[in-house]
Amino acid sequence: MITNTHILARSLLAAGLLGASVGAFAQAAAAPAPTPEHSFSFNAAVTSDYRYRGIAQTRLKPAISAGADYSHSSGLYVGTWLTTIKWVKDAGGDAPLEWDVYGGYKGTAGPIGYDVGLLRYQYPNAKLAISPNTTEIYGAVTYEMFTAKYSHSLTNLFGFDDSKGSGYLDLSASFDLGDGWSVVPHIGRQWIRHNSAFSYTDYAVTLNKDFGNGLSASAAVIGTNADKALYVTPSGRFTGKTGLVVGLKYSF
Repeated sequence: MITNTHILARSLLAAGLLGASVGAFAQAAAAPAPTPEHSFSFNAAVTSDYRYRGIAQTRLKPAISAGADYSHSSGLYVGTWLTTIKWVKDAGGDAPLEWDVYGGYKGTAGPIGYDVGLLRYQYPNAKLAISPNTTEIYGAVTYEMFTAKYSHSLTNLFGFDDSKGSGYLDLSASFDLGDGWSVVPHIGRQWIRHNSAFSYTDYAVTLNKDFGNGLSASAAVIGTNADKALYVTPSGRFTGKTGLVVGLKYSF
C-alpha cells in the first residue's frame, strides 16, 4: 500500500552585498542598504526524487516544482509552492499536484531567531475516501547554526484517519564551508496520532552549492526507519529507503 505523508523541504537562499568607498586618504565600508519594505521572490526547481520528511512522494522518481514568496520588513511573510506528486494516484485518487500555501512571522529575540506560521497542503481533485488536505501550525527557533522546528496538525494528517493532533519535530544545523558551499545535517521524528505503526524517524545530510545569480544545487543522502511493509509503492518499492537525492534550483 502507498502511505500518506509529505513535504516540503524547501530551503531559501539569501544573498548579501558589501560595498566600500575609497577616499584620497582613507577607505571606509559603505553603509548597508536599507531593508526594502516589500520583497518578492520566485523559484523553480527539479529534483531526482521528491522526499517529504524522508518519504518519497513520486515513487522515487523526479519531480518539478515552483514557488513564490512575499515578505514585509516587519517580519510578516506569505508564500505558495507547487510540485508534481504520484502518491495520491497510487492511493486510488487523482491528484497529480501538491499545492502549499503558507504565512507567518519571523523575528529575533536577542541572539535567538524565531519563525511561527500556518501551512496548508492542498491536493486538488484528490478523490480519496479521507481527504489528504492538511493544515499545520509550526514554530521554529534558531541559535547560530542550529534550528529546532515543531509542526502540529490541526486536521487529519495527509489522509490518515483520526490523526488530528499529529506532530513532527525537526532538528537541523547549517554549516558554511565557504565559497558558496554548505552542509546541513538533519534528523526528524514524525508522530501520527492513533496510527502509531506509521510513525518513524528520518535523517538526512545535504551538501549545497550556491553558484550565484540565483542558481543553486544540492545533493542529499536521505533515509528513514519507517516500516518497510507500510511505506511502499504499488510495485512494492520502499519509499523510505536510504538514497541519494540531487536537485537544481533557480531563484529570482
